[in-house]
Amino acid sequence: MPKSGGPLDQPGVAVPVQSGNFTMRLFALLTVLMIAFSSALRVAEEPRMIEITGEGAKFWPRWRGPSGQGLVTPGKYQNWWNPANHIQWRVPVPGAGNSSPIVWSNRIYLTTAYDGGVKLSLVAFDRADGHKLWETFLPQARPEWAHQKNGHASATPATDGQFVYASFGSNGLAAFDVGGKIVWHRRFGAINNYHGPAGSPVLYKDRVFLYQDGEGSGGQRSFVAAFDAKTGRTIWETARRETVGWGTPIVINVGDHDELVVSSQGRVAAYDPFTGRELWTVRGNTFEVIPTPVVAHGLVFCSSGRAGPTMAIRPGGSGDVTGTHVAWSTPRGSPFVPSGIVYDGLLYLINDMQSILTVYDARTGALAYQGRLGTAQREGFSASPVAVNGELFFTNDDGETFVVKAGREFKLLHKSELGERTLASPALVDGTWYWRTASSLVAIQ
Repeated sequence: MPKSGGPLDQPGVAVPVQSGNFTMRLFALLTVLMIAFSSALRVAEEPRMIEITGEGAKFWPRWRGPSGQGLVTPGKYQNWWNPANHIQWRVPVPGAGNSSPIVWSNRIYLTTAYDGGVKLSLVAFDRADGHKLWETFLPQARPEWAHQKNGHASATPATDGQFVYASFGSNGLAAFDVGGKIVWHRRFGAINNYHGPAGSPVLYKDRVFLYQDGEGSGGQRSFVAAFDAKTGRTIWETARRETVGWGTPIVINVGDHDELVVSSQGRVAAYDPFTGRELWTVRGNTFEVIPTPVVAHGLVFCSSGRAGPTMAIRPGGSGDVTGTHVAWSTPRGSPFVPSGIVYDGLLYLINDMQSILTVYDARTGALAYQGRLGTAQREGFSASPVAVNGELFFTNDDGETFVVKAGREFKLLHKSELGERTLASPALVDGTWYWRTASSLVAIQ
């Protein structure tokens, strides 16, 4: 018995094709495919942070990890702890410093200083139990002055697994092999930055990037430069006019080329990483800038001290692009010291003058919420946040870590304690947190 229905249900009946409808449907299909292709192309070309790949992606080889912005590959990480629980080991760190630990293979590296900067060193620890493997001291000139909260060992090292690169301000940039031998050491003269040096070196292909902004007296110069990673030879150096700055540069991909981005006093500037030529600049930063920029959704997010602003910048262009490339800007909630973090489409900023977390839609700048993390205190946060497993971790100077659920509503899940003053940011590898406190190196598993 035949089924009820139209002509297609009737065998032996030919159905005429209406050429007009067929053409329209074909055109519509092609249009959809072209839109999808164009969208995919835009996504592929969307400006992005250049992350660590290959062997280094398994570890924490630089400031803010493989992502360069505190984003952690999901894993079995503890999201709550206190001094009596979950501590795998705790060992003393010689000297003093606020640089964050980095990790490669079975080793942890950090810098430290003695006697107000009279002696400076790079120290290596074993990941298994924290015992000190070696410590190498840097040949140096007289110590420079540094703010008590900054110190003389605030720049986080970087490593490619072969050498470890560390910056010591006026005492230069040095490369160490994994056994602790100094491979090369470059001095730059006095860096007269009135709170002392802090910016971390950044590795890119065959070179190391560093920028140093200072007051320009006594023959000192402000510059951004690229150095050969194997020899320390200067590949290029570009003079800068800024007199204050403690940040770390980032390298981003912008479609058919890469850009080195520096956020510092008064402006954000991008340079050609191969030649040092300045590409573009955006005005609007304040006098003192510390946070490292973060990148997402085709935008570079730059925060500048105390009174803001935070700017969302579309990279690319040429010359002064302040009037054309700022997607949105706000003074509200900007941090002084900690860097921001973007997670699942939201930009999280911890204001270290009021202990207030401010969260924005990263694409539009629309405010999602604000919430207080602990007690309001001036300059109460220094460590930059990390995000893992759908949660964000913000640590204040008292060693308290506030765990916030990712999303558009404020959900404070836990508060953990290290039991010691903490200004450095953590390193996360293979389910273990590595913290540098005022006097210790701590592993939490």
